[in-house]
Amino acid sequence: MQNHLNDEFVFRYKLIGSVEHIKSGKDQLFLSKMVKICCIGAGYVGGPTMAVIALKCPNIQVAVVDISTARINAWNSDTLPIYEPGLDEVVKKCRGKNLSFSTDVEKHVAESDIVFVSVNTPTKTQGLGAGKAADLTYWESAARMIADVAKSNKIVVEKSTVPVKTAEAIEKILTHNSKGINFSILSNPEFLAEGTAISDLLNPDRVLIGGRETPEGKKAIETLRDVYAHWVPVDRILCTNLWSAELSKLAANAFLAQRISSVNAMSALCEATGADVSQVAHAVGKDTRIGPKFLNASVGFGGSCFQKDILNLVYICECNGIPEVATYWKQVIKVNDYQKTRFVNRIVSSMFNTVSGKKIAVLGFAFKKDTGDTRETPAIDVCKGLIGDKAKLSIYDPQVNQDQIQRDLSMKKFDWDHPVHLQPMSPTSVKDVSVVWDAYTATKDAHGICILTEWDEFKNLDYQKIFNDMQKPAFVFDGRNVVDAEKLRKIGFIVYSIGKPLDDWLKDMPAVA
Repeated sequence: MQNHLNDEFVFRYKLIGSVEHIKSGKDQLFLSKMVKICCIGAGYVGGPTMAVIALKCPNIQVAVVDISTARINAWNSDTLPIYEPGLDEVVKKCRGKNLSFSTDVEKHVAESDIVFVSVNTPTKTQGLGAGKAADLTYWESAARMIADVAKSNKIVVEKSTVPVKTAEAIEKILTHNSKGINFSILSNPEFLAEGTAISDLLNPDRVLIGGRETPEGKKAIETLRDVYAHWVPVDRILCTNLWSAELSKLAANAFLAQRISSVNAMSALCEATGADVSQVAHAVGKDTRIGPKFLNASVGFGGSCFQKDILNLVYICECNGIPEVATYWKQVIKVNDYQKTRFVNRIVSSMFNTVSGKKIAVLGFAFKKDTGDTRETPAIDVCKGLIGDKAKLSIYDPQVNQDQIQRDLSMKKFDWDHPVHLQPMSPTSVKDVSVVWDAYTATKDAHGICILTEWDEFKNLDYQKIFNDMQKPAFVFDGRNVVDAEKLRKIGFIVYSIGKPLDDWLKDMPAVA
């Protein structure tokens, strides 16, 4: 903003942003006065992030607010609304001290110095940009509420993944409704991986803060930097302009998804030629310019960000007149969809070209291990594909309950990313789908097994017992390459592992996508 800060805000900044250097092998900065932070949105990003800030900054009061009473009640209970290794311990250590969870959104926003906004930014389902553009309805509502209830100057931080230039739009809303109050807008995108979110927060590769390149903007950046500097080495805190920070988040997710689609594309070629995708990926990953991460072939990527962010990136490219770039990124999603379709076709073609009336055990429904998150999980499309061929599914996941699975299989595409209170309250029960609570029940009397999440427990099941209780021939379709295929073949299974040399049985029944 071009507005100069008034004397009250300058004093307030000095109060909350004054720092002292402490030598302990590396310079770190620490806030010396009490700060109040409020985070709007108690989801997968807001909850864990604020919990770690509270843990590492005992002199900062942190409030996480949400309009969902059920979600806030869960955060205040012994059963948190999300599963993340290490999260329980952090929350229980800080809750009731300098960490609180509340539905009194306006009160905590009004009292705060820094407001993080971590609300849903789903893909639009209708209107301009439908199917690609981000829907900023919830972000705009949050901005208008902040402007309405604010009684003192505030730093407003984008924590949700948003399109480039969103900060500019939010800044206009706040400025035109400011009533003389100054707002500084920052972009502070999250780079968390579900399943390792707490360790990612405690020891991040980098913290990115983007702001206006004005005196006020720079002071706001310094204030937020000083919060993170309680535990993050200063050289890992990167400060950029607003647009670079916003685009960096989309670019990071696009690059990661691209790697997954690249190795999955190679997996199809490996099956066609007799190569082993694990060996190919290992050889490729030994090149230090490439590295080994995100080179595990699978049934496809999922999660709340990858597809949504790439679609958003595609839309931004189209709006800025660079369709060639948009087409390039579209292909990442096309390959991901192809991989899921190819997996379903492999199952059906292997089982005498029909799964109608056959029991198929689905092991794993979350999009990855160590999380209960099912957003955009490949399991949804795989299960829907099998249901479309009239299979009877028995699903087991150690962290996903029946209601969530039924909800995911009955909802329309993109509905999952709207707040729970705007989703179907009573999901229609999907016919021919049962949800059970152990792998042995799921696999009993099944004709085939689909492994769709790489939970460690699936590596150590008693597959001899499972084989004995299944229909014959017994099939295993490993969408995560977690089982020892040769060991299972010796038991008697017909095994399909993505990107691995095919069984003779499978060679005679090619999957055509």
